[in-house]
Amino acid sequence: MMKLFRRTPSRLPWAMLAVPAVAGVPAGILWWLLAPGGLNLVTRDPDLGSGGNPVVWLPRDLTLAGLMLFAGCLLAVFLTDKKRADPQAALLMGLAGALVGNLLAWQAGMLSARLWGPAVDATANASIEFSLRALPVLLLWPAATAVAVFVLELLNLLRKKPDGGAGSEEARVSHVK
Repeated sequence: MMKLFRRTPSRLPWAMLAVPAVAGVPAGILWWLLAPGGLNLVTRDPDLGSGGNPVVWLPRDLTLAGLMLFAGCLLAVFLTDKKRADPQAALLMGLAGALVGNLLAWQAGMLSARLWGPAVDATANASIEFSLRALPVLLLWPAATAVAVFVLELLNLLRKKPDGGAGSEEARVSHVK
């Protein structure tokens, strides 16, 4: 009697898309809370509290960049978990979630500034308003995730001990018989 096996299709790990995407909202609010030109909780310098000062623009973008690098490394730790049924699908879904989360963080930070920040007259320059000048920052979360997954997987491979050729010795013995 022949048994037929049905191959069950692997399900996509939707949580790896949804969790980073949803995490973008609090990351954006945190960006507004910490960044110069926002609530400025890091420096609390009144000169850096307004977007009218051009010195604020780079640290504001770097604050979001640092948050996205941290989020990418954190996501990579979850993606390199060995309990995943389909790690490649989880990685792709995680990268897509990181990209969506990054976009949501950007928009949530700007929305936070409009809702809870002071009214700003941005007629002289659009960067006076709480915004992001360096749009490539929006690629940092997925890029940091990909690089960190690569490094963690490489370290896991280097940590494994070689089997010492035990398999090849058994093959040699069975070949001689």
